Amino acid sequence: MKILHTSDLHIGKKLIGKDRYDEYRAVLKEICSICADEQVELVIIAGDVFDSYTPSAEAEQIFYCGIKDIAELSAVLVISGNHDDYVRLTAASAIAEELGIYIVGNDLQPVKLQPVKQNNVGRAYPIVSDSGYVIFSNQKGEKVYFNTLPYPNEARFKEGKSDETFKDKMSRWINYGNRGNTDNLPSVFLSHIFVAGGKVSDSEREIDLGGARAVPVEMLPECTYSALGHLHRRQKLGKNAYYCGAPMQFSFDESGSVKSVNVFDLNESGINDFKQIEIKSTRKLLRLQANDVETGIGLVEKYPESYVELTLNLSAPLTSAESSLLHAQSNLVSLKAEILNAEIDFGRQSNKNKSASQLFSEYYKSRYGADAPKELLGLFLSMTEEE
Repeated sequence: MKILHTSDLHIGKKLIGKDRYDEYRAVLKEICSICADEQVELVIIAGDVFDSYTPSAEAEQIFYCGIKDIAELSAVLVISGNHDDYVRLTAASAIAEELGIYIVGNDLQPVKLQPVKQNNVGRAYPIVSDSGYVIFSNQKGEKVYFNTLPYPNEARFKEGKSDETFKDKMSRWINYGNRGNTDNLPSVFLSHIFVAGGKVSDSEREIDLGGARAVPVEMLPECTYSALGHLHRRQKLGKNAYYCGAPMQFSFDESGSVKSVNVFDLNESGINDFKQIEIKSTRKLLRLQANDVETGIGLVEKYPESYVELTLNLSAPLTSAESSLLHAQSNLVSLKAEILNAEIDFGRQSNKNKSASQLFSEYYKSRYGADAPKELLGLFLSMTEEE
């Protein structure tokens, strides 16, 4: 079965106040083209379709139109991420399933099985489903088992015994999703979680990145392929766990990184013909530096199709005229002017560039003289996540 793995679309996310709706449309259109070129039978989206619980009407329109075009070529299986309101995301399931689009939220409702139709040629389709799993087949009769674990939201963390640890909960949820693979079919673990050791970028929120809810890689289930979402950098963990990464650059620390989707053939022999196909339709984010305004403007103008963060290393503050010239550059979205040899107040520690978890941990230690408990740090980060 030919599968395409993507995640973290974050439709509606802005770049320092700048809308990027045209790029989201372009990404979905490009994924559709890849499905056609690669004869993909099933697209799996590992969470964070939208960037907020209440996406704009335009963001929803972009997703519904784009995913409908993809579903004319390939079936689509979607799980919810930490940025998605799973109730809202699954609200259109009754209509979506008629089009070959299957959405699984935190309630783990089974997907609706569809009779084989003429328009299923070239697409996979679900033949068995129960809470937490679904089995897809293609026209050749190749079957793949999917253990679906959307991002566990706060309500789900409160399930079960009060003294149950995070690892106990994860183990229970993973085993629950594996229970239907009695025929030992080739399998995919589809989840939106933070696996310990994963490399993060500035665009991810910190709820799981403080370590309180990190899943050890050895806890991942035995399967043919783990299709993960949550981290925006593409990376492989363990023997077969993949973060495909977000298809767009969302923060300037991703400057220079390649964005792609994973495409592979999965059958009884394992993963075959694995490819990371680059997404080329979005604007690149660049970090540039210069020692004077004229050079800086020249660098910005050299990359008109990219969004630029420019750092100026200056010997004197910007004049109003220089500032006006810089802000006239439409693709300059972030300007950092640093004055060399400026006096530094060594008596005050700077909090610049510190994460929420660092600030909380430092405050707790200064107040109580001990490291913040992981459970308390996790609770604090969960509160910042829900703001």
